[in-house]
Amino acid sequence: MAKTKKQPRPKAETPKGFRDYFGSDVSERAEMLGTIAAVYHRYGFDALESSAVETVEALGKFLPDVDRPNEGVFAWQEADEDGRGDWLALRYDLTAPLARVYAQYRNDLPTPYRRYAMGPVWRNEKPGPGRYRQFYQCDADTVGTASMAADAEICAMLSDTLEEVGIPRGDYLVRVNNRKVLNGVLETMGLVEDVARRDAVLRTVDKFDKVGEGGVKELLTKGRLDASGAYIDGVGLSEDQAAPVLAFLTSKDDDAAITLNNLRAAVGGSQSGLEGVAELEQIADLLSAQGYGPDRVEIDPSVVRGLGYYTGPVFEAELTFDILDEKGRKRQFGSVAGGGRYDDLVKRFTGQAVPATGVSIGVDRLLAALREKGRISSTSAGPVVVTVMDRDRMADYQAMVGELRQAGIRAEVYLGNPKNFGNQLKYADRRASPVAIIEGGEEKDRGVVQIKDLILGAKIAENATLEEWKSRPSQFEVPRAELVAKVQEILDGQGECPIRHRSNQPSGRRLPG
Repeated sequence: MAKTKKQPRPKAETPKGFRDYFGSDVSERAEMLGTIAAVYHRYGFDALESSAVETVEALGKFLPDVDRPNEGVFAWQEADEDGRGDWLALRYDLTAPLARVYAQYRNDLPTPYRRYAMGPVWRNEKPGPGRYRQFYQCDADTVGTASMAADAEICAMLSDTLEEVGIPRGDYLVRVNNRKVLNGVLETMGLVEDVARRDAVLRTVDKFDKVGEGGVKELLTKGRLDASGAYIDGVGLSEDQAAPVLAFLTSKDDDAAITLNNLRAAVGGSQSGLEGVAELEQIADLLSAQGYGPDRVEIDPSVVRGLGYYTGPVFEAELTFDILDEKGRKRQFGSVAGGGRYDDLVKRFTGQAVPATGVSIGVDRLLAALREKGRISSTSAGPVVVTVMDRDRMADYQAMVGELRQAGIRAEVYLGNPKNFGNQLKYADRRASPVAIIEGGEEKDRGVVQIKDLILGAKIAENATLEEWKSRPSQFEVPRAELVAKVQEILDGQGECPIRHRSNQPSGRRLPG
């Protein structure tokens, strides 16, 4: 009789392009999302949680940097009897679902509709270092108004959000540009109807931050050698044809008024271009009236990412401080948020033009930036651990934990094998516990408990002399009735806020590419 072949065990590994998040990572993200949501809520935005799955038709062709329909998404066909079920996909951002929601419920929603949303999105792209197929976005959008006041408000809110999460003024800059200005430049070049060449120019403009003015000029004209030595064909424009694009990209001045005048010169007589410049001027005036000067928000024509997606103003939040890369070289952290006006998105559903504007914060990048600056710790405080000296007295230990929790202190009873007390303290150490509670039979009979300050104990063990060790006890014996008060005193003395449950706060776009 043939042996039954054993089913091979599945590999315990994370799928390529995905990652697992543990305690402190999840807690830090949740805290940041709560902080961001509180700012959005303060500005009058309402929370929205839409489905993670949309029809491919509803998602449409709006994924950045992808030229083929439905490419870049995780999609599947829904099974039905005749094999003609809908194609479904995981959302690749939070904006395309918003367009569907607004079109579906527009008769029930206020106009304008102000919403924020937070959650994971999925992109079926080639993963790389720091680039995952699943990541968090945090969006705020206003749908149903063409007023530049909505765009100015987004910029102000983005500035406030960055400062609220721990990025001080001077370490960031919200930069603003306008797609209409570039459209005006393309008009002066006679490229509006030449779709292929126009798109090639847009792709080239998008590389300005990487290759600079000289590189863009070469790519617009004859072509250039890239860093690897490979030759990249140019768009084939003459230098005179390329001049308006270069004038547009290099028009920035420290004085916003001069920048705007330079942009007017770059667009020539284009009505679209002049309208874009006027919108930028209006945004700048509205922000200035609220106290948001060029130290926080500035007009910058070099903001070109995502211009193929947007229809008007575009925004990008850039962190300006230096960090060290893996080779010890200084570099700037770069963009952590992006957005802009996208007036054509809802029109796909309704046939009617619906103006909209919004911004998306890349939560993971923002967390990474805060870690780089040492403004958040990579570890979080664990719970107070009540050790088990007598397994038959579990009810007593659970009563202690209950009292601590009622006082708002994070706590747990050790639920492993209590036979080896040393293992219990090792467990507490691995959990980064600030305090351990000990009550054996003798302590129970005397009505006392032992409370061990694990943080102080670790510090003393690390560098204290014998005399210092004797003068700074890290373990205390207190009456059982004073358990909670003493634990609270120790936590306060550790320089930590009491480990209390945070009150629930209102929780709540699209990073280019």
